[in-house]
Amino acid sequence: MNFSAKTVVIIAIGAALYGIGGLPMFGIPVFANTTLKPAMAILALFSVLFGPVVGFFVGFIGHWVTDLFAGWGVWLTWVLGSGIVGMVIGFFPILTKRRLKYGRFPTFDIVLFSLLALLGNVVGYGCSAFLDTVLYAEPFTKVFIQLCIIAAGNALLVTVVGYFILQSVAKRNSQYRNLTEA
Repeated sequence: MNFSAKTVVIIAIGAALYGIGGLPMFGIPVFANTTLKPAMAILALFSVLFGPVVGFFVGFIGHWVTDLFAGWGVWLTWVLGSGIVGMVIGFFPILTKRRLKYGRFPTFDIVLFSLLALLGNVVGYGCSAFLDTVLYAEPFTKVFIQLCIIAAGNALLVTVVGYFILQSVAKRNSQYRNLTEA
């Protein structure tokens, strides 16, 4: 896969922000080895602005960075899960025909964004939970509870924080377009 220099820089910046922002000191512990991370909004923003490929790598590399600095070792199953979350949310610009780029963020797009956040978390961290059960013999009940908490919590967090960020992006883009069209 060939990436432009710009794409590599975007992935590096996004992964660094998501990775450092995902450290436990910036999260809310909710269950065994389970933390709600406001940094999920960073992952969602990069995914929405730059698409599924960037979203995947920001999630994958960023989660890897979090695990490295947190000191509990790299859990590749959850690193992969974050990559999948970013990829799924990254389909937003494709499904909305890039309306956000043109300064539009209608109600349909808000609902779609919320659904993609939930779907991404369920599918991404569902894969993580499944792989933990199969590869590491983690108790199914534990990983299922982790999945439910993380999917619901992250989807809610991403929806609320992301809504305000994306509203601001749409407003900025509409102002920019109005200046260039005058």
